[in-house]
Amino acid sequence: MTASLARLVFPALRWRRGSYEHERAKIDAALAAGVGGFIIFGGTREATATLTRELRQQAGRPLLIGADLERGPAQQVQGLTELPSAAALGWLDDLDATGGCGVITAVEARAVGINWAFAPVCDLDLEAKNPIVQTRSFGADPVRVGEQAAVWIRALQEHGVLGCAKHYPGHGRTLEDSHATLPRVHASLAELQQVDGAPFEYAVRAGVGSVMSAFVAYPEWDPSGRAASFSSDILGYLRATLNFGGLVVTDALIMAGARAAQPVPAATVGAVAAGCDALLYPEDFSRVAAALDRAVGGELPAARADDALARYEQAVSQWGDFLNRADQGEPDLAAHAAFADGIADRAAHLVRGEVPRIATPAAVAIVDDDIGGPYSVGPRDVFHTTLRDAGIHLGKGETGKGKRVVLVYSEPRSWKGRADLGARSRAALRRLVPGAQLVVLFGHPRLAAQIPGRVPILLCWHGQMLMQRAAARRVLSWLT
Repeated sequence: MTASLARLVFPALRWRRGSYEHERAKIDAALAAGVGGFIIFGGTREATATLTRELRQQAGRPLLIGADLERGPAQQVQGLTELPSAAALGWLDDLDATGGCGVITAVEARAVGINWAFAPVCDLDLEAKNPIVQTRSFGADPVRVGEQAAVWIRALQEHGVLGCAKHYPGHGRTLEDSHATLPRVHASLAELQQVDGAPFEYAVRAGVGSVMSAFVAYPEWDPSGRAASFSSDILGYLRATLNFGGLVVTDALIMAGARAAQPVPAATVGAVAAGCDALLYPEDFSRVAAALDRAVGGELPAARADDALARYEQAVSQWGDFLNRADQGEPDLAAHAAFADGIADRAAHLVRGEVPRIATPAAVAIVDDDIGGPYSVGPRDVFHTTLRDAGIHLGKGETGKGKRVVLVYSEPRSWKGRADLGARSRAALRRLVPGAQLVVLFGHPRLAAQIPGRVPILLCWHGQMLMQRAAARRVLSWLT
């Protein structure tokens, strides 16, 4: 081997309290150890661009720097463009719009030094009680999901960013969140390969450069009960039958599904032995790298270690060289924002009732089903701000005069653990919806059935700022 297996390891760097500075010791140690790159969570446009440039300069070699960009670059980087969720794009079924989202994601990600997008989600929206997929999926139809994913991947990669189809062979049937436990899917082998796996076939045929394996067990495929990331049977099918030649990666190793059978350092050895080439977000990257190097020639065959390193080197040579690239120019953020707003306006639609006439002064109440958990929610005041900027006064819907507009926020969130609205949210809706003029649902359309009464429901898919603005524009058009 020409390098330590640390090249297969990708620690995470998080923006906190307006800085990455608290990550400096980790960065120094990780680069000294020889990691293959990093995963970025949060930050401003300027700070992220500075960080990624300094990482590459300090490393003195190309790196893969990835981020979760399912809903566009602004999902992680403040000041870039938000794009609608996959479910909204799937509902529109406009492949040109989906391709445009892939282009914007790539152009803006590259502008701040990110060259690996952990997207698109290729899971099918098959299970109503699934707590983690929901609006992250393009839909339930394997062909439609595959076509959407393929268009997004081609657009992304043609503009210089490595894509990642996830979560192979499909997270759509789970009843549990792999962040919190190891889910088990008992579908038949034929269903898993022909239905759940179909979008991944589309992704592979589109040339996707990486595939993220799921921390989910499929006993009808691998009776050992191992998660897909540790299953040579499941990963072997991806290689041998689907003819995938790129990077096979794990999901985040901080997830409970990763350590369900053994501690993470030992688990990563099993993952590489089974066919994984990249290990994402280990908390203790140095122990992981040491465990990998110790295992070579034993639990980890030398040929498999060499193969994983070769696949990493191939990927980083294709996608990673920012040190010598020509200036790509600044992205046209105004044009990108207008494009995103246009899609958001088309995706927002009534799922119950007739077009309302909204009386003013309007009173707005919020039912937030996403409070709690390890990560803070995004801003919830953008709907209000957009209306106020248009000269519309808003009161509080719990006590204010006039008929209410009720905003319901319910997103698929790590460690949330459920797909339905919680008991507290349902109780609040029973109190607030009677007499309301409109409910705006920032969530999956299935949740409309949990909203009482016959009040019109405007579906806006996700509570991101983009969709709050779209909801406000629609309400402005309905004012009496």
